[in-house]
Amino acid sequence: MWSIYEQRPFIFRILISHPKAAVTQIAAGQFPAAVSSSCAEIDNIGARIEAFLNGEDIRFALSNMHLDPCSGFQRRVLLAEYAIPRGRVSSYGLIAGYLQVPKSARAVGTALATNPFPIVIPCHRAVRSDRTLGGYQGGLAMKCKLLQMEGVPFRDAAHVAQFPFFYGESPNP
Repeated sequence: MWSIYEQRPFIFRILISHPKAAVTQIAAGQFPAAVSSSCAEIDNIGARIEAFLNGEDIRFALSNMHLDPCSGFQRRVLLAEYAIPRGRVSSYGLIAGYLQVPKSARAVGTALATNPFPIVIPCHRAVRSDRTLGGYQGGLAMKCKLLQMEGVPFRDAAHVAQFPFFYGESPNP
């Protein structure tokens, strides 16, 4: 438990590499004055992310994630995405429906595309209603690998085979 005299470290953003840039390039471009440092809590989260990427079944806490800069809508989308269990997927439209904002699938996709905490908030678990992957900050190959690592079945290279989706059945099975 943290007292009023202690400061809990917060993570403001998790950066992941993508096909066009390594994470060091992304960090230098977004935060040119940043200085590398850490603490035990942050190192622990980093080790847990690494374990997740190595296939371990890790559930992350959001206590160190600084969600305040996110809009209310994005925060709701991120929390809905966070609730999707490992090995399951949902669609952008079903998430919009769950949030009671039907016809907002694109807005859900945009909120996830700008997820400041990929991996911790597993935005790779959202796909299109036609079961194609959609987008991902780290690129589609990374999204596919993450889903396969979690045991999500694929019909072919471009479509997940899982049905029903989390948050309800897809209108286009």
